Amino acid sequence: MTELFISAFITLFVVIDPPGCAPIYAGLTKGAPPAQARNMAIRASVIAAIILLGFALFGEQLLGALHIQLDSFRIAGGLMLFWIAFEMVFEKRTQRREERAEKVAATEIDDVSVFPMAMPMLAGPGAIAAIMLLQNEATGTEETLVVLAALGAVLLLTMFALIAAGPLIRLLGDRVEAVITRLLGVLLAALAAQYVIDGLKGSFGV
Repeated sequence: MTELFISAFITLFVVIDPPGCAPIYAGLTKGAPPAQARNMAIRASVIAAIILLGFALFGEQLLGALHIQLDSFRIAGGLMLFWIAFEMVFEKRTQRREERAEKVAATEIDDVSVFPMAMPMLAGPGAIAAIMLLQNEATGTEETLVVLAALGAVLLLTMFALIAAGPLIRLLGDRVEAVITRLLGVLLAALAAQYVIDGLKGSFGV
């Protein structure tokens, strides 16, 4: 059981990639009050846990009933992520927040906990495929619970990483933060493109 837990933990940790998601989350929540950023991090982790738990238990039946291939998730998720990356690189989100602040003196930013953080960043096609594969390989209730425990541990670490990322980047200052946000936007665009490429390869059997 220990070996199964370690194997499942490593697999899910690599796929979900908390160290990679954390700085992207910090870029998306630039300018958010600490309390709102913390709440969104917690909410994103909880929603991702619910999504992945649902796919772990009922994923095969759901996709089969809807006649949806996992590659379709990759393509759709990649296109949506690319739009977010575009806004990060060209600071469209910042401009929109400034315009809104001038009109209504807003103190909060757009909620990113559901999209793009919970889905498709945390509970993306890769994580969905991984948890479904691990559950299919698990035999019996005990092994199923071990896999789910590994999932819970990874998402707990992810939540702490998201919470810590914002304050760490804010310490670097506005100019450095702006450069990092643009750089992360480019990386997010590359990730989005890879999602689409993987989805197209899977769909056409390349």
